[in-house]
Amino acid sequence: MRQLTPSDVHALLREHGLRPSRRLGQHFVADPNTARRIVRLAGVDAGDHVLEIGPGLGSLTLALLERGCSVLALELDRKLASVLEKVVAGEQGVRIVTGDALRIGLGALLGEGPWHCVSNLPYNVATPVVIRLLEEAPSVGSALVMVQREVAERLVAPPGSSAYGAPSVRVAYFAHAKIVGSVPRAVFVPTPKVDSALVELVRRETPPVDVPSRERLFELVRAGFGHRRKMLRRSLRAELGERTEAVLTEAAIEPRARAESLGLGQWAALARAEAVT
Repeated sequence: MRQLTPSDVHALLREHGLRPSRRLGQHFVADPNTARRIVRLAGVDAGDHVLEIGPGLGSLTLALLERGCSVLALELDRKLASVLEKVVAGEQGVRIVTGDALRIGLGALLGEGPWHCVSNLPYNVATPVVIRLLEEAPSVGSALVMVQREVAERLVAPPGSSAYGAPSVRVAYFAHAKIVGSVPRAVFVPTPKVDSALVELVRRETPPVDVPSRERLFELVRAGFGHRRKMLRRSLRAELGERTEAVLTEAAIEPRARAESLGLGQWAALARAEAVT
């Protein structure tokens, strides 16, 4: 199966009068070897159902089809979706849907699994797309996403690291996450000003912690990291009020600690303590 080369990508853009949108974070993979490498690292095989978010001109789509996967390509840009239809014309096992990954009903779109997600995510929405995928698409058991290097580091960061934040905690609740590779800037059209990395996410069968309410857990995490330089007894006051120090004490958390020092287990302890204090 023919793959898209840099000259192919430039030709498609010229032919259809397209200019990559900075607002939409569009950077197209223009290297067949990179596309095939991503598919290989994703561990998908013939017959697997794959959700591809932001397929663009279809470099990764073609590599997935070459592998024998059944692909559901979700593209926000209607003009790009129209070009993609022409790129994959005649290929079996691909369905193109025009829609916003941050708004479309993922559960209804995918139905029952198992599904994999293999995507070059637009830089400007990568984090919320990953979080939404984990929270609202339980049929997706694994994902390999290409994102900005700094975003990748935030998604997989452990407690105490400079990249650790609310997204790190939320990802850890749902999945095992790790960086499995880097992608050079030169393989993209247009060339981005940032480095990219590949993040592997494998959904946990069950969350590693027990909490009265998952939503409340994440509200506390957001509050704690909302003022990450402040001690928790101050950053959590808007959520816990006068109970703040009592709840922290009940959870065996030092009130002078800061959000980045707490692992998922401690955040869960905080959520449980709030429910009984």
